[in-house]
Amino acid sequence: MAALPLINPKPFLNGLTGKPVMVKLKWGMEYKGYLVAVDTYMNLQLANTEEYIDGAIQGNLGEVLIRCNNVLYVRGVDEEEEDGETRE
Repeated sequence: MAALPLINPKPFLNGLTGKPVMVKLKWGMEYKGYLVAVDTYMNLQLANTEEYIDGAIQGNLGEVLIRCNNVLYVRGVDEEEEDGETRE
């Protein structure tokens, strides 16, 4: 199994600020929105947030704060995915 390169999370998250992201929680829920801010603890503030459970949209939440210890991963969202054409 190939090892993935290590990435320092703070510059990675700061680089995603202002861009659309997908945040998956340890409990399985996913949140897609624009990353507004990241604090020193790596808590995430999202705007225009949509909640997904099992790949199905559950609704629009607006602005949310996600506590860092609940996050499984954060990834940038492609333009096609942001337009709603592609969904995992």
